[in-house]
Amino acid sequence: MKSHREVLQVHTRKRREYINITPMVEEIVRKSGIREGLVLVNPMHITASCYINDDESGLIRDFDDFLEKTAPYDPDGYRHHATGEDNGDAHLKRQLFGREVVVAITEGKLDFGTWERIFYAEFDGQRPKRILVKVIGE
Repeated sequence: MKSHREVLQVHTRKRREYINITPMVEEIVRKSGIREGLVLVNPMHITASCYINDDESGLIRDFDDFLEKTAPYDPDGYRHHATGEDNGDAHLKRQLFGREVVVAITEGKLDFGTWERIFYAEFDGQRPKRILVKVIGE
């Protein structure tokens, strides 16, 4: 078994953004030379998430509306802010969307359903962030 590791860099322009990173992950899988295995995609920040779903703008807005209703941005509304931060909502949003995704690799390609794509969800952005992509297999 072999492994390949790369770190993607993103810099979001807004506090909350949803970025389809599927093409970048596909390129890393291709470069790895691994034909059968798994790829882990993990945001290396506690206020971001990676998830798999459809790349449809209405759905992405629905996700954002759901998260904002469930854990609204409120600079004064979270006990976490006593530490000097203002991102308590971002931590909660990350918990709702999860940490990372793992995708099977078959014949050198991501083994997806028809509409599945990998997204990086940023909940406390406007600065550089990293995404770990770890490919393992043969």
